[in-house]
Amino acid sequence: MIYRLLPQEINNTLINYDMKKIQEIRLRRNAPVVINYQGKNCVLKRMSGGEPVFVTKEMIEYVLKRATENSLYAYNNQIKQGFITARGGIRLGIAGESVNSDKFMPTTIKNINSINIRVPHEVKDCSAFVFNYIYSKDYGIKNSLIISPPGAGKTTYLRDIARKISGIEDKVFNTLLVDERFELASTLDGEPMLDVGMYTDIVSGASKEFAFSNGIRVLRPDIIITDELMSEADVDACINAVNSGVKVIASIHANSISELKERQGINKILTARCFERYFLLSNKNKVGECISVYDENHKCIYF
Repeated sequence: MIYRLLPQEINNTLINYDMKKIQEIRLRRNAPVVINYQGKNCVLKRMSGGEPVFVTKEMIEYVLKRATENSLYAYNNQIKQGFITARGGIRLGIAGESVNSDKFMPTTIKNINSINIRVPHEVKDCSAFVFNYIYSKDYGIKNSLIISPPGAGKTTYLRDIARKISGIEDKVFNTLLVDERFELASTLDGEPMLDVGMYTDIVSGASKEFAFSNGIRVLRPDIIITDELMSEADVDACINAVNSGVKVIASIHANSISELKERQGINKILTARCFERYFLLSNKNKVGECISVYDENHKCIYF
């Protein structure tokens, strides 16, 4: 799917790399292509001569046309939020000129000059270690928060956790997947392109505030799984869900629990003690490595 989006000049060089180890492909106009390979950024170079592959305006336009299937207008709802989700769960973060923007949201973004292509990966059972802390026959599902720097595999973990919940023997948990940026399930015409479990309801493209409150009312989930808590409103949605008796499994960008304590508005997720398990991921040694586990009192129980 990635090759379908990219110009041939980039593909000719990219095929020399193991796609399973590529997390991001960054295109900046008039600059070399940069890939995140096994957690490290490196310049994409041609095998013959070792020259960098430079990005042109035409390359940017080509990728945008392919990602939006020749209809930028049809994708404007996503574009004004700074991203495009292409087939296969591939998210493109975009940078350019905001048009008629108010304080929070532009009406669109034009003259796009930079694209960050996030390469989705399905890694079956990557969450096996943490899942033993999330679920047990005696205690059921525990409210859990995955703490991770960007590119350390939290989205892949959440997708696998949703899949594994559907595979629990003799149990059917109604799971609501809140997929705000179409990354977790990558729904296309209402059908998930990625495996998130057979007992999972998916709400895509909606804010967490809406998806949580409306989902609890009309879908009656046992568990809500969501990616990237970004704001105090996202945190409040989790707290309210837990207080309503719904289990929540979520993720957040951070390098440690102590970092979360310093973030105004976000830190209430710790003081509210709504999560029973915290998992810290790292990409220092390898992508998706769980380096520590904390309990509801923020005490380390594995490192």
